[in-house]
Amino acid sequence: MEVKCPICAKQVVWSPESEFRPFCSKKCQLIDLGEWAAEDRKIAGKPAEDATPKHIDVEEIEAMLAEQSDDFFKH
Repeated sequence: MEVKCPICAKQVVWSPESEFRPFCSKKCQLIDLGEWAAEDRKIAGKPAEDATPKHIDVEEIEAMLAEQSDDFFKH
C-alpha cells in the first residue's frame, strides 16, 4: 500500500521498511513536528469553557485570603 506524505505529497510505501512513514523522509517528519510545536497544526475539539467567574464576590475573596493568611502565620 502507498500513502501520500502529509508534508510534500510524495508517495510512500506503507511498510516496516519505511522508517519515517507516513513521511517520505526525516526532513518531512521534522517539518511536521515543528508545525505541531508552533501550534500551526491542531486536533479539533470542543472549545474550552470560560473559567472566568461571571460574578466576582470581593468580600468572599478577601475572607478567603484572610483565612489563608491566618493559617500561614499559625505554623
